[in-house]
Amino acid sequence: MPKYLSQEWLDTQQEIAQEFPERPGATARLQYIVTGGPDGEIRYHWTVENGKLHEDELGEDPDAEVIMTLTYDDAVKIQKAELDETAAFMQGRLKVKGNMGKLMNLMPLTQSPEYKTIKAKVTELTEW
Repeated sequence: MPKYLSQEWLDTQQEIAQEFPERPGATARLQYIVTGGPDGEIRYHWTVENGKLHEDELGEDPDAEVIMTLTYDDAVKIQKAELDETAAFMQGRLKVKGNMGKLMNLMPLTQSPEYKTIKAKVTELTEW
């Protein structure tokens, strides 16, 4: 089982995410910053094109259009579906900088049954 937030975990997530149907217009470059984890701060980025996860790697994306910062504990709760991403944002627990329009175009995806099924599969395969 891949350890949460490792490159192996990101690779597993990307592989499973290919099950997600294409969604024209749902395209963005996202940078995640997860603070306070057991291994310190973790940075990773996604490239989403038409709803498909094309890139999912540790490190920085200098071309990221949206930067999201959250604590390790909240990231775990979101992954385990114990905390909704939108609720975390509204409560100020998920900080967002950058192009809010791009992020808003992706929001319907995170509420879809397909997304939730994929997230549950990834969670099952994760070492916490």
